[in-house]
Order: sequence, then C-alpha cells, then structure tokens
Amino acid sequence: MTFDFDVWCSQKLACVETALDGFIDASSPADMGVVMRYGVLGGGKRLRALLVFAASEAMHGNTDAALRAACAVEMIHAYSLIHDDMPCMDNDVLRRGKPTVHVAYGEAQALLAGDALQALAFEVLTPDAEAIPSHVQAKLCRLLARASGLDGMAGGQAIDLASVGQSLTEAQLRRMHELKTGALLKASVEMGAACQASFNGALDVLKLGGLAQYGSAVGLAFQVVDDILDVTADAATLGKTAGKDAAQNKPTYVALMGLDEAEKYAHQLLDKALAALDQCDLTQDTALRELAIRLVKRQS
Repeated sequence: MTFDFDVWCSQKLACVETALDGFIDASSPADMGVVMRYGVLGGGKRLRALLVFAASEAMHGNTDAALRAACAVEMIHAYSLIHDDMPCMDNDVLRRGKPTVHVAYGEAQALLAGDALQALAFEVLTPDAEAIPSHVQAKLCRLLARASGLDGMAGGQAIDLASVGQSLTEAQLRRMHELKTGALLKASVEMGAACQASFNGALDVLKLGGLAQYGSAVGLAFQVVDDILDVTADAATLGKTAGKDAAQNKPTYVALMGLDEAEKYAHQLLDKALAALDQCDLTQDTALRELAIRLVKRQS
C-alpha cells in the first residue's frame, strides 16, 4: 500500500490535538487552564509531535507511549514560546497568527501558564496505568528534561540573550541553535524511538544512533530555515513577527553566511539527515524522510 504522508499527518495532528484538549482542563484555579489552552491548542506545526510519532512507528513502538510523548513535547515547546515571547526575553507580540499569551492575558498569567505546562508535560509522561513500564516513563522524562534545561532550550536561550549585538563564529552559532532549538527536536526523535523499549525486545543501538544523528541534523536545519524565513517571509505567512532577528541585532545564519550560503547549508543538513536514515535500515522511515524534506522546503 502506498504511504500517503498528508493523510498520515492529518491523522496524527488530529490525535495530538484531541489528546491535548483532554489533558489541559479549562476549569482550573483562576482560569489558568484557559490561558494554558490559549498557548497550546489550535496552532503550530506540531513538528515535534510528528517526529515522535514517526520515530515510534519506525521502531514499532507503543502507541499510547508515543501519544503521551508527543503531547508532552508540545507542552514543553508551548511553554518555551510563552516565556520566550515575554518582555524580559524577546518581547514579541505575535505568535501563531494571534497575540502572544502575555499580550492577551498579562505577564503574570503567561509566566504561570508556562510553569504549569512544564509541570503537566511530565505528569502526562507518568500515568498511573501499567500500559507504559516505569523504566520507559523514566527514560522519556530524562530525555525531555535534558532537552529542556541547561543542555537544551534554557541553555541555548541564555546564549541567545547574551549574544545580542555580538559576532559569533559558525561553531558558536551552531552550538547556540543546537541547544535552543535543536535539542528538543532531537529529543522528539529519541523519545519516539524510546517508546519501543520493552515492547518488542532490546533496543537496536545502531538504529538509535542513526536516529539521533537524524534528529541532530533536522534540529539544526529547522533553525537555519527559520533564520532564512525571518528575512524572506512576511508576518502573515510566518504567523509571528518577521524581521525581528535583524531588528534586534541577533546573530543568525543569514547574517553570518549570507542568504545563498544559508540555503545551501540547510540542504546539506537535509542530506545528512537522510543519510543517517539510510544507515538505520528501518522498514518504516517514509514519514521521517518526508518530515525532513518538508521542513527544509517550508515557507512558514
């Protein structure tokens, strides 16, 4: 049977949206659930969730574990966006085509909503039911925590804020983006693969290594394309403020390399990601391949 990526994508997006809707209760103290739902539901590419699903299916993983991992990683991503958009960080007013959370609900509510989403992500990964073994839950939590903290998003954001107005080398810029953006994308792939543990025998170290290389390449490619789109696309297309990196004098791949070279680099990273999949010898890697290709060719 021919694999239809668009149908697969629609089905997975519907599943994760329904699950997120169920996990985030609107009837919470001081309407905090309303703020959380505003920041999470009905928007975004859900790329991280799709990477979880694709990697899990490639490794024949447990579907409930994959769904919970997909929701958890989207909650962490949403919390990071809520906090990054605040005046103390990037001070942005537009996200996913609508006012940012702090603009819509105030800074205090935005801060608390982000905190609550971060905690909820780990609660979702640790259900009482025995359908997901405790050591798999622990592995998923560790991967997500590491990608979110000093060795991931938080560390990368710290470098980003400290680098405004500075000239970074290519190695320094790559390190910043590997942490700020790439770590969570890579973790999404690794979490999807980890859903296979204890369900179909021992994990294949060779395949896990190849998937990690794929995740690293895809994660960096995403940020390179983001830098390109910040220059070439408008706010209506992006769903967020365009041109803000240049306006804030932030280091980017376009500023460092130029537009043409940045585009070439994005395609080199795509080739690297696909080559990593070739080494894995997976039987169901079509979704992973298509995600990488569309990520680099995206226009928003």
